[in-house]
Amino acid sequence: MKVRPRSERAGRWSAREVGTLFRRLARENPAPTTELHYASPFELLVAVLLSAQTTDQAVNRATATLFPVAQDPEALLALGPEALAGHLRGLGLFRTKTRHLMATSRLLLERFGGAVPQSRAALMQLPGIGRKSANVILNTLTAAGTIAVDTHVFRVANRTGLAPGTTPRAVETRLDECVPDRYRSRAHHWLVLHGRYVCQARKPRCPECRIRDLCRFQDKTPPDPREASRRGSGATGRQPARAWSRHRPR
Repeated sequence: MKVRPRSERAGRWSAREVGTLFRRLARENPAPTTELHYASPFELLVAVLLSAQTTDQAVNRATATLFPVAQDPEALLALGPEALAGHLRGLGLFRTKTRHLMATSRLLLERFGGAVPQSRAALMQLPGIGRKSANVILNTLTAAGTIAVDTHVFRVANRTGLAPGTTPRAVETRLDECVPDRYRSRAHHWLVLHGRYVCQARKPRCPECRIRDLCRFQDKTPPDPREASRRGSGATGRQPARAWSRHRPR
């Protein structure tokens, strides 16, 4: 996952530029949140664990049948591994995730009274929960200023030059240093959504990007002449760049 951004502007982002970036993303989507569906801390923990190397949409399809019969660790353990695997069969690594969920539910009961712990160190004791997943859970449940670096955040941080790094931990450290306190609790979700819907991996939607003028990426996607032609004739035929802001969990 090593990326070296090519820059149009020299040097690191200034504090003013970083503030401008998050101010624009906040204006676009004032209350960003996860797209995983959940109704309790335990359900969020399960959904985050299942999301490794899997899209949120696929996780939501699986949990739509799982959560009605496994709302807590006791109920999940009562299902047993084969019944649990049946709900997860459409996900990548579903056998491994089944083992992790069974073991995690058991540890929650044995060490934490069935509750989801509220510290990163404690969360990382659970099978299948690493630093990134623990940061996601803490940020979503407690509005802590933790910034989880997934593939979208890693790409945006490097491509724009906002917080370049060769590893997720290096990017996390750079983001910790540069994100203003007033934006920290929502920075992760803003960057994830920007990477998922605008700064996409194969063909970034640069012409629609709200931070295009700040971005250091040299090979920006040029405007599509067909789009310009349609706009000139009064026809748009496309979804607005803010389409992602309508996505909300139940």
